[in-house]
Amino acid sequence: MRLYQQLILFMLAATVLPLAVVGFLLLSRAEAELTGRIVSEQHVIAETTAESASAELMKTVDALARSAELFNWESITPEEFQGGLQLLYGQSPAVSAVMHLDALGNPRGSPVFQAAGDSEHPGFEPSALLDLARSVPVQTLRRGNKGQAALGRVYAHAPSGRAAVAVAVKLGDGEDAPFALAEVVFSDLEALLARRAAGSPGYIDLVDTTARRVLASSLSERRLRPLEPVLATWLVSDDAQVRGFRLDTPAMRVSAARVPKVPGFEVVVAVDEAVALAPVRAMRRTVLLSIGAAFAVLLGLGALFTRRLNLRLSRVVAGAEAFGRGELERRVTVEGDDELSELASSFNSMGSELESARARMLRWNDDLKSRVEEATAELKAAQAQLLEAQKLAAVGQLGAGVAHEINNPLAGILGNTQLLMLERDEKDPDFDTLRKIELSAKRCKEITQNLLRFSQQRARPELRAVDLNAVLRDALSLTENQIKGEGIALVSEWASPPTRAKADPGHLSQVVLALVSNARTAMMKTEAKRLSLRTGERDGRCFFEVEDTGKGIAPEHRSRIFEPFFTTKDVWSNVGLGLSVAWRVVSEAGGTIEVRTEVGQGTCFTVWLPKA
Repeated sequence: MRLYQQLILFMLAATVLPLAVVGFLLLSRAEAELTGRIVSEQHVIAETTAESASAELMKTVDALARSAELFNWESITPEEFQGGLQLLYGQSPAVSAVMHLDALGNPRGSPVFQAAGDSEHPGFEPSALLDLARSVPVQTLRRGNKGQAALGRVYAHAPSGRAAVAVAVKLGDGEDAPFALAEVVFSDLEALLARRAAGSPGYIDLVDTTARRVLASSLSERRLRPLEPVLATWLVSDDAQVRGFRLDTPAMRVSAARVPKVPGFEVVVAVDEAVALAPVRAMRRTVLLSIGAAFAVLLGLGALFTRRLNLRLSRVVAGAEAFGRGELERRVTVEGDDELSELASSFNSMGSELESARARMLRWNDDLKSRVEEATAELKAAQAQLLEAQKLAAVGQLGAGVAHEINNPLAGILGNTQLLMLERDEKDPDFDTLRKIELSAKRCKEITQNLLRFSQQRARPELRAVDLNAVLRDALSLTENQIKGEGIALVSEWASPPTRAKADPGHLSQVVLALVSNARTAMMKTEAKRLSLRTGERDGRCFFEVEDTGKGIAPEHRSRIFEPFFTTKDVWSNVGLGLSVAWRVVSEAGGTIEVRTEVGQGTCFTVWLPKA
């Protein structure tokens, strides 16, 4: 990576990234706090607007009910009855019409209303009289008392397009008492919602959760529209008086409050999240632009700085390359008083020292010639020592010949003794003596044979790639029947895929047989008899293991187990040369032997070999 790139990365990591992280963390906290404040304010607006809407609606209903109680409607004249209806009409500017119904809900007489624009009351269409009469099932109030009122369903007011509701007021006691039916338009409620939503980025709706539609809104275009399905589901899923939630499509923050005394009516306050959080998001864009500008400035300054630095470094590099070509008289010139000038001075000093060193090397060349002559004389002396070593080897061969000569008389002694034993009965007093002579002769013969094999010059090992699995299986086949005949359980774990080591396969088979023989002997007097052989590869080397459950090796004997003629076997055999030969074979192949043993538990020999 170039120096300029490293400098830019350093500046980015040291300045821009920390500032960006801190800035965005602060903006995220500010956004969370602003969201919380918006939700809290929405809750307050929704709750207070719901109480005001209930009060506005109940004010009209209560005024109609109280006015209905002022007259004895059953005993007044028709003119007075009409005047009473006129009084009810004037109780609220939201009333568009008042009409007389009999006890069965049928219209009687002329309704009281005014055309649109003639007064502050909403206009009324006479053609809508029959629909108005049917909007409230007055039969449910027949057993009620005088002045009792009931609200009907909400519908669209034809002249204004606003929502309206019919209010039935009973005019007397008893089931035959008549009713006064007034149409109340939500004009005052819409004005209330518009006042509460003034200056807010959102809107306020009065909704009917039963009919799932908007009754009145601060936005005239939302009037009498169906509720959004997600919003309708949220409103009916929570029984709390005031609650808030978030809509995803589009992103909106919504608070809702139930209207007291009017079941099914709720006030919904909604604000567009993008509009409400616009200041924070604008600040985030500003921060991003600021970071980008700062990064651009850093890039420019870094480019200027690194250009000047590269020019000075190029002089140092040129001087170093000259030194590499052997131009030790070259000197580096770098202006300034900083680290680079110090580096140039160091290079110049190094050049001077190298010149001196080259002169010294020329002098040392002559010294080296004399030392080579001395080394040649030492090599001649070493050659003489090698000749002496060969003489010693010849002496060893002589010892092997002597062992061979001793073996011949021992064979005669053994043969004659066995002939004498054949001529005598086992009850003969001399029979036991002859048996002892036979055993002693056999032991001497085996000792001389083993000594002869150990002393003979071994053939040079042919190291090549061998399959450890195949070598162990071939060696095991020679003694497998004997192992099973002694009641030993044989467990083999071969590496897959087969591992290949560098060794002499014939010599390696001798190592396996020696280790297996020792394991069999160690398990002769143990109850658990299990012999495990496994191969594998670890840390770039191959290995095989021979593990038994025998008597183990005592701590005082572990340092001597690879010495010739040393043995701990209870039954005498092989005079202790097996492990010695195994150690020499493995060493010649460039490997090692490790031993893990525990007295009474068993022993495991691990042979490590170079990987082919």
